[in-house]
Amino acid sequence: MSSSRTPRLLVLGATVALLTSGCFSSPADGGSSDPAAEGRISLAMLQPPRSGLNPLTDDAFKLSRWSTAETLVVLDADGDAQPSLATEWTQTDDLTWRFTVREGVEFHDGTELTAEQAAAALTAANEASPRPRILDGVDLTAVADGSDVVVTTGEPDPLVPQRLSSPQLAVLAAAAYGANGRVDPVGTGTGPFELVAVDGTSGATLDRFDGYWGDPAAAAGIDVAFVPDGTARAAALRTGTADVVEAVPVSQAGLVDEELVHEVPMPRTNTLYLNTASGPFADPAVRAAARAAVERATIVETVYEGRADIAEGLLGPAVPWAAGLREDQADPSAAPVPAGTTITLGTFTDRAELPEVAVLLEQQLEAVGFTVEQDVREYAFIEADALAGAFDAFILSRATVLDSGDPVAYMYSDFACEGSFNISQLCDPAVDAALAEAAAATPGPERQRAVIDAERAVLATGAAVPMLHERVIQGEAAGVSGAVRDPRERALISADTTVGED
Repeated sequence: MSSSRTPRLLVLGATVALLTSGCFSSPADGGSSDPAAEGRISLAMLQPPRSGLNPLTDDAFKLSRWSTAETLVVLDADGDAQPSLATEWTQTDDLTWRFTVREGVEFHDGTELTAEQAAAALTAANEASPRPRILDGVDLTAVADGSDVVVTTGEPDPLVPQRLSSPQLAVLAAAAYGANGRVDPVGTGTGPFELVAVDGTSGATLDRFDGYWGDPAAAAGIDVAFVPDGTARAAALRTGTADVVEAVPVSQAGLVDEELVHEVPMPRTNTLYLNTASGPFADPAVRAAARAAVERATIVETVYEGRADIAEGLLGPAVPWAAGLREDQADPSAAPVPAGTTITLGTFTDRAELPEVAVLLEQQLEAVGFTVEQDVREYAFIEADALAGAFDAFILSRATVLDSGDPVAYMYSDFACEGSFNISQLCDPAVDAALAEAAAATPGPERQRAVIDAERAVLATGAAVPMLHERVIQGEAAGVSGAVRDPRERALISADTTVGED
């Protein structure tokens, strides 16, 4: 173990110098850049924006974690819908819901939140190309009627309130929505912090918004640095350069004061996706051979140092009801790997553990007869190829209840014929039927059972090999109070978050 850490320590010294020489944004007003002096929060984040902080993309979750863009509805710890920019809602028939818009809400640009603007924001999301994945398979319209937004779906959808909690359906001021689908969140949100500047993929600056409709932010602002290198993020925590750090790598957690690191069980599954449409894994028996080769416990103990849970299915301990409903499932029969079978295995560097997982998987797959060629890049440069089916196998750390607090959206996105994130290129009638049944089920026990049935249908295809369920390690410097430890990765800095003296 000591030999593997020596290079990391050498890199650590270099990255400390990098971080302390200007990675973090300065306050936009040109005042002191010392976060403690300003009562500002320095935040080191895992990934830079992929789409210029367009809230109709995955970048929306950054805006949500900064408390700058808000939705009509939020979810509580149990995944139940609660008021936010909407104060109440009712379902008037199978297809129609009415949401009453909160009065007295001011956008950061000084304009007023109205039902018309809320409906326009939802319409912009619905008409975007590509659409936010929370709307995959959903025919949705939104119109204003007095102080209400009336949402209509083409088919009965019991999860409309939960869908509207997705950060990708945040309501921004009219000025945010430009031509060609461009949406600019700078100065157009409603949260306790106003996004005032973005420095490309380097950082962002937010200031407290004094006109916020709720309790005002305790901190003066947030200075964000995007630090894809995990060693650098850990160094920022160790040196006090950052107050809050996203996703401290497991390999670095032992180098940080244990009082500064906090494990949060995540609804996030590290999965091996197998290309079912072309290449060797178009054969179910070859997929089964790959599945049988994966030694989950070895990956958990070696790469994650025991800080993860061995996967029994797509849904892990952060979805507590799943394990009790799951039944034993017979695995598809594996065949010997045909001689000379070469596969391409892709993953990305943004999550520090994944390249190490790829190394172990290569060894495990080659032990049963595969020849493995790896392709490892930054996520921004590999996502398009993965979605296009350019790899035979792809390792992905995937959030399973990211959008609606319900796993169906993730399962549809990843495994339905029309799913927008279908890395496995899977199109199976039995899977689509199970997903349709789950999507139509009423929230509660009925829906939970249908979700597990859909999980069983997906696993029966061999298109996905769930390996482990992650626990995120969040770093918080001494003196930080009120940072949110959110399994759904929607919240991080809230109005209550403060930094203080050590």
